Amino acid sequence: MTDGWTDRRRRSILIFLVNSPKGTIFLKSIDASSICKTTNKKFQMVNDVVEEVGEENVIQIVTGNVANYKAAGDLLLQKRKRVYWTPCAAHCIDLMLEDFEKKIPLHKETIARGKKITNFIYASVGLIILLHHFTKGGDLIRLGATRFATSYLTLGRLQENKSALWKMFNSEEWIGSWFAKTKDEEYIEELVTDKGFWKDTLNCLRDDYPLIKVLRIVNSNQKPSMRYIYEEMDKCKETIISNFNGVLRRYILHDIHFA
Repeated sequence: MTDGWTDRRRRSILIFLVNSPKGTIFLKSIDASSICKTTNKKFQMVNDVVEEVGEENVIQIVTGNVANYKAAGDLLLQKRKRVYWTPCAAHCIDLMLEDFEKKIPLHKETIARGKKITNFIYASVGLIILLHHFTKGGDLIRLGATRFATSYLTLGRLQENKSALWKMFNSEEWIGSWFAKTKDEEYIEELVTDKGFWKDTLNCLRDDYPLIKVLRIVNSNQKPSMRYIYEEMDKCKETIISNFNGVLRRYILHDIHFA
């Protein structure tokens, strides 16, 4: 299995893990900055790991689902006839969430507006203290398993704390504070009290929470998820169609393929 991230020096670091009935262990990590976008070099990298572990010990290779990984996987299958290549289910779902956020205007605009609220509040310790007073210690940002899941989970936290935010921006503490006199406060205050924004937030969550539910299943370490994934994806599509039974929603779902 492969995973990776970009460090502070903008290097692409890849790690290799080996999974067996006894558990998952770390094999090695490499600086892949010079090969991360090259199909042939990526194929050679994965092929070298298979050679190191021993092809007789490898049944399946799991990588990300971007185009160069898919192409490298095809090359690997041509060379290694007994090895299977599979895209990471969590990465596949994250790509779906990315499409929702970037390609559907409602989602793109609503998430951007939600980030304006969180960025404004979390830029000041005083505002965070005021927020915690009205939310009883609750936060607005919730980290998910992936970047785009975090966007929708944060929208969910905003929706859950809608009443607390409304009370906060109408409270004497807020009105009497210097925060209420900054250049950004008028826009944020209008946004928090805008019923249209909260309706858009709810519509976005109805679209994407079924996908996030599946993401939690495939990203869980408690039990293997392969036996559940296809059934759960079918349930996910049915739930979204049930939530929004319009032609546009059906077209969107038809265009999303779980590879």
